[in-house]
Amino acid sequence: MAIKFQYNKTFLQQLNRELKVRVNALPTLVAKESALRVEVAKAKDQMHEVEQRIAKERDALAATDRLWPEMPEGLMKIGKVGVKVKKIAGVKTPVLDNIAFEIARYSLVAEAAWVPEGIEILKRFAELKITLELAKKKVSILEYARKKTTQKVNLYEKVQIPEYKEAVRKIKRFMEDEDNLAKSSQKILKVKLAAEAA
Repeated sequence: MAIKFQYNKTFLQQLNRELKVRVNALPTLVAKESALRVEVAKAKDQMHEVEQRIAKERDALAATDRLWPEMPEGLMKIGKVGVKVKKIAGVKTPVLDNIAFEIARYSLVAEAAWVPEGIEILKRFAELKITLELAKKKVSILEYARKKTTQKVNLYEKVQIPEYKEAVRKIKRFMEDEDNLAKSSQKILKVKLAAEAA
């Protein structure tokens, strides 16, 4: 993308302003990019931690697999999942706030004695699964923001700032050449007028 400009003071001032904006914004973008890189790593670690907790929970429940068919169907449903928004380096990410479970009425006498504990296990498992989904979404959002910020840093650093500097240099050189030509022609005119007067 070549910058279009004209060889005059107005364009020189405009290019200088735009160059200054980019030069001033670059350190902030670089800091944001490095902060996002750190946050992406943290979010990935949190996601892997939740995955490990789910695996441990599954392993712990493996011995009770034969009991789960006795669990009454439709006993528990996930009602409302409350999600808050947390800003990380200017990027909005989801954070689990709360989960409302809907538990149907059941008879403590008619059902197996372990059903209340089973409900608590299902709640923990559901919470872990929802936390995992939100962690994946957070990683995805942060990765996208980091990628976009990296692209902008590269655009400013490797393309726009050098192009603006080059355009400013060309305009200054052109204006200096014009000024030198004007001074030279004035001197020549002065010499001619002095020769004619003499």
